[in-house]
Amino acid sequence: MYSKEEAAKLRQDFWTSFGKSFPRKWVLYKTGVKPVQFRFYFDTKKAMVCIDIEGNEEERDKYFNKMLSVRSILNDFLPDSSFEKHYLLENGKKISRIWLEKQSVSIHDKKTWQATMEFFNENMQRIELFWQEYKDFFKEEV
Repeated sequence: MYSKEEAAKLRQDFWTSFGKSFPRKWVLYKTGVKPVQFRFYFDTKKAMVCIDIEGNEEERDKYFNKMLSVRSILNDFLPDSSFEKHYLLENGKKISRIWLEKQSVSIHDKKTWQATMEFFNENMQRIELFWQEYKDFFKEEV
């Protein structure tokens, strides 16, 4: 068991190490479509790469339904991804989420860090490739 400070230091060390091991600029929050963001998530049980859809319920429904309409294409880029229209974050915020998960890894176990970094790098690149090819489909019609 780690203190809050030790756990925070481990998280910081992981993300610093990840940035040094895979030095590139990720799209993440700058998708060009405000409600759609890409995220990394890593805790004591799992790691995830996510496409999060935020905003009000109408915006979430709109973009989530667009994602569903190209699900087979997205699955070509991100096989075995999960889709959840009503995803509740730990802080109580409701979002829609599409994600791929890696189990049996822990941010507190440095022995799992390399595999997690490789998982993040490979799968976020796949999300970004999908987005480069299909982002115009998600942009607002004028």
